[in-house]
Amino acid sequence: MLELIVFSLLNGLVYGLLLFMLSSGLTLIFSMMGVLNFAHASLYMLGAYLAYTISLKIGFWPGLIIAPLLVGVVGALIERYGLRNVHRYGHVAELIFTFGVAFLIEESVQLVWGRQNVDYREPEILSFPLFTLWGTDFPAYKAFMLAISVAIFIALLLVLTRSRVGLIIQAAITHPNQVAMLGHNVPLVFTGVFGVGSALAGLAGVIAGPALGTFPGMAAVLGSIVFVVIVVGGLGSLAGAFVASLLIGMLQTFAVAVDYSLEDLFAAVGITTSKTSALIDLYTVTVAQIGPILPYLLLVLILIFRPTGLLGKREV
Repeated sequence: MLELIVFSLLNGLVYGLLLFMLSSGLTLIFSMMGVLNFAHASLYMLGAYLAYTISLKIGFWPGLIIAPLLVGVVGALIERYGLRNVHRYGHVAELIFTFGVAFLIEESVQLVWGRQNVDYREPEILSFPLFTLWGTDFPAYKAFMLAISVAIFIALLLVLTRSRVGLIIQAAITHPNQVAMLGHNVPLVFTGVFGVGSALAGLAGVIAGPALGTFPGMAAVLGSIVFVVIVVGGLGSLAGAFVASLLIGMLQTFAVAVDYSLEDLFAAVGITTSKTSALIDLYTVTVAQIGPILPYLLLVLILIFRPTGLLGKREV
């Protein structure tokens, strides 16, 4: 039992912080521009594929730097020549535009790299178990993912709260006209934030690709969960996204590891269930089987009881 708790906790931290790295960029974009970018998960996938190609040519570590920068440039171009022109037609047009961009990126990835999984691996220097407990290894690469995610959170927090750039960004979120009157180029700030948010998605793809697999459907695997994270945490709240990412990461990781059902619970307290009961299928469903839907159940509960999210200030 202790082994289950320790490794579920570690894996939940890794998965939760990966979700934060992906959702932090989307949170920045939404907090400044009010745009729920449906193409965000596709940029995450693009980052993984670009890093894979770069790693074949010059290695993993250059790809860790170059791929997110390239994805950031793609994101900045999307904002400058796409979203900026669509913005005047309202949020529905923005959603449709980003939805179309997501399809365009996904089809382009399949056109260039094919429909099969690619063999994107972690660097050899991190290809070893960091430690072994109860006969189970914890990979060094997962610890590296953990360290990168924590570093990103600290860096974002410091930039947004302690730097001049962060003050300009926060002021532009709430008072764009006044910021423009002070001589700052607000549209350029928007483009920069969109580019940085996209680069964060690309970085998440770079470090997640070797651990979770690099394949054409990887955007769909995490895309919907990311929107759950930012709604549960609170729209536009970076701290909320961090808390929600950890919560959902832990929730899913522990759920997958718990192979118990209501029938087992009833048996533990001395209650017997009839095999002919109309609810027998419900009784025998295990927590592990419903694990994938638990984040969405949490989303429904949050929308019912706290529409602003855990740490947000605006309703969905």
